[in-house]
Amino acid sequence: MKTTPPAANDPPPPAAPRAADYGSDSPVYMGLPDERVLRPRFLVAVVFTVPVMVLAMGEMLAPAFFHRFDPRVLAWLQLAFTTPVFWWSGAPFLRRWWISIRDRDTNMFTLTVTGTGAAYGYSVFAVLFGDRFPAALRTAHGVPLYFEAAAAITTIVLLGQIIEQRAHARTDAAIRALLDLAPRTARRLDAAGRESEVPVGEIRPGDVLRVRPGEAIPVDGTLLDGTSAVDESMLTGEPVPVEKSAPAKVSAGTLNTSGTFTFRAVRVGGDTLLAGIVRLVEAAQNSEAPIQRTADRVSAWFTPTVLGLSALTFLGWLVFAPAPAFTLALVNAVAVLIIACPCALGLATPVALVTGIGRGAQAGVLVKDAAALEKLAGAAVLLIDKTGTLTAGRPTVVDLETAPDFGAGSSSAEIARHALLQFAAAAESSSEHALGRAIVAHADAAGLPRRPATAFAATPGFGVAATVEGVRVEVGRAAARPLREHPTATLVGVTIDGRYAGTIALADTVKPTTPDAIRELHRLDLKVIMVAGDREAAAAELASQLGLDGHHAGVSPAEKQELVRRYREPGRTVVFAGDGINDAPALAAADVGIAMGNGTDVAIHSAGLVLVQGDLRALVRAVHLSRAVLANIKQNLWFAFGYNALGLPVAAGLLYPFTGWLLSPMLAGAAMSLSSLSVVANALRLRHAKL
Repeated sequence: MKTTPPAANDPPPPAAPRAADYGSDSPVYMGLPDERVLRPRFLVAVVFTVPVMVLAMGEMLAPAFFHRFDPRVLAWLQLAFTTPVFWWSGAPFLRRWWISIRDRDTNMFTLTVTGTGAAYGYSVFAVLFGDRFPAALRTAHGVPLYFEAAAAITTIVLLGQIIEQRAHARTDAAIRALLDLAPRTARRLDAAGRESEVPVGEIRPGDVLRVRPGEAIPVDGTLLDGTSAVDESMLTGEPVPVEKSAPAKVSAGTLNTSGTFTFRAVRVGGDTLLAGIVRLVEAAQNSEAPIQRTADRVSAWFTPTVLGLSALTFLGWLVFAPAPAFTLALVNAVAVLIIACPCALGLATPVALVTGIGRGAQAGVLVKDAAALEKLAGAAVLLIDKTGTLTAGRPTVVDLETAPDFGAGSSSAEIARHALLQFAAAAESSSEHALGRAIVAHADAAGLPRRPATAFAATPGFGVAATVEGVRVEVGRAAARPLREHPTATLVGVTIDGRYAGTIALADTVKPTTPDAIRELHRLDLKVIMVAGDREAAAAELASQLGLDGHHAGVSPAEKQELVRRYREPGRTVVFAGDGINDAPALAAADVGIAMGNGTDVAIHSAGLVLVQGDLRALVRAVHLSRAVLANIKQNLWFAFGYNALGLPVAAGLLYPFTGWLLSPMLAGAAMSLSSLSVVANALRLRHAKL
């Protein structure tokens, strides 16, 4: 891919905390390296974990076959396969474990590595010194081993972290897409009016620049000469280009759609409005707190409890146990750690999330950030962009009104309306303006034959003119009063040979599926508030039509982000749904950002969820999915901790003085397997969740 190095005054690239070329183990997010570093570790873990699982479970699946082999050979093979998984694939987790111990900040990694370390360390000890274990702890095939638990948990947690790191990587993609909006070169005029093409980085405030039709505006400035229609949808979200003439302001990254004009540079490089949007997205992403999942919160008290109980078990057996006291103390202390080994805990969240992500894809919901799927379940407020989200995002002809004397000889008013539309469409057939294209598209949809037009001329800011069947047709600003049925529509007037012929009303229409989706969102107890860059009157009318809980009009990208922060202040979870470049800062700042699949790349990169078809009914399905996944995770955690917690007193040997029972390693392994199977079976129910 060809790249252009940034010039001196270009917006600086984001200082993303990434390892150089993704080749280093340096932490980039939540203390872990980039997912491109984790990926080969995961592949190695899978390759070695599969044979460990076969060797460990073989005796149960095919006892006649595996009993032919020396148990010590099988034990050494498990040790050989598990060692690279634990020490190399799990190296990032070992570092995070040490940091959590050093900083006394227990979390999911503390519990996971403590459990896998106990399983691995105990199993290595058993391979080396199994003949010294008490007879009660040995079976006919030697001392039970737990290599498969250490390998499987490491592999599963790696998968979960890769999913999470991929979601975090969307920050860079969003910022790169924003930076690409601004052109790399500009047409600068010298004192003599000579034009030269120069890098944008050489532009200084006060320079005079020229922009031609179809070109993006390189820096912020003020119009000096000429008129044009500028597509400012990246700032306002509104699809209709804004007519510009001196001394109007223009912004970097917006698109000149029609006339040629010159303007004076005012803000360049990092001072432009586009650069400000880049900084807003950066700040929102970098301020996002590390994900605190339920497992982390439980681990905060469960891990110290288990470690303390294991230490007490070791001391108690060392002081009060008969010979061999040290061996019994060690085995029972490790048994406490093994029974608490979070195999099911490691599965609880990732398996539910992966299953939920797959179910979402079937329902038209693309989950880019697993944390966003979790947070959506507790959402209280939905801030939703108007253009392209609630509406179709493009102007459409909604009404026509003919002059009283136009088509006087016609047999019906409908014929007169069709004639007006045909004349207007013929004049606009060569126009690039969004309103002109909408008029032509409406005539084509109505099946009206196109009339030939000649002598086409466009006057930026005023409209177009052409000769159609011998008469001069002009389409431009309407001088007529607003139409009663469409008081906020954009009006276009049509004149034929200098006489007023009629008015065409255009508006951005509501998507057919929007009203039903809004009603469903209200039933799900979400407060729905519209955020628009449009006029107050148009926003108020649409909010009333859809029965929304409120609206904000004339809102800039920075103000949208500020609205997200304001609604979050009472501690509410806020969702923002949008589709445009101007929505990117708010999508990044919200607890859950949802982009329309037919929206801009910047919006999609900034969001955690994407509605593939751009249909708000998919947002309703996303809420149902989120709540089902969160409920499933909580159920899984109960399974995970329930089984293990019940076995802890037995593992510590509290029943030994009364019954002579010690926890058999086989029973400890069975408890772990049963809890894991329960978690997996429960998570797989999400494949058939009703959305």
